[in-house]
Amino acid sequence: MIPELRDIIFLDIETVCCTDAYHSLDERLKAQWARKASFLKREEEATDEDLFNSRAGIYAEFGKVICISVGMLYDTESGELGLKTKSYYGHDEKTVLLELKGMLEKIDSPSVRLCAHNGKEFDFPYLCRRMLVQNIPLPVALNISGRKPWETPHLDTMEMWKFGDYKNYTSLDLLAAIFNIPSSKSDMDGSQVNHVYYKEKNLEKIKSYCVSDVVVLTQLYLKLKGMSLLDPKNVIHSA
Repeated sequence: MIPELRDIIFLDIETVCCTDAYHSLDERLKAQWARKASFLKREEEATDEDLFNSRAGIYAEFGKVICISVGMLYDTESGELGLKTKSYYGHDEKTVLLELKGMLEKIDSPSVRLCAHNGKEFDFPYLCRRMLVQNIPLPVALNISGRKPWETPHLDTMEMWKFGDYKNYTSLDLLAAIFNIPSSKSDMDGSQVNHVYYKEKNLEKIKSYCVSDVVVLTQLYLKLKGMSLLDPKNVIHSA
């Protein structure tokens, strides 16, 4: 394996609103959401409650993490690259975050880097903020306070795609399509996670969706490095 690939942890998270309904918020948070919603209403016409249901999950102050999927590359016996994935998920956010922290701290390598799509704007800061809310000390791989930009162990495939340009958001699905990367997504997308969690109560479906993103993310990273795609038979999903 190329050394630069050895210590990369590919990561994706799924988040939902902090509560199943707007009226369940305590009064302090409800007032704060009303202020947030007043800005969002400039973009779309909707009630505070509708905006909460559709948008709150993307804000760490009003959401929570329910699933984190990770993947690491490995060498197969035939000398090909493979990917091993694992998911940490559940209803108790603190447990999910502690499981991720434990995994990161078990890897005894100062060169570990995290990679996500739009991770520098979403996944990494979201995880840090929710860990602080849950009184969890940040693991070294996430704690970038005081580090210089070139010392930050974070990779972002969306940033790689920009090549220094200041483009708007480019989705993982779009890049997967133009690079002809297979995707198992067919029955849901990110905008449906909150509904699937609270209405369908199908956490397993969300976990499958999340881990499929990690596979696509890894494939995209390899393509952006000018490498061949992984053979699906070499992708192993841990229980």
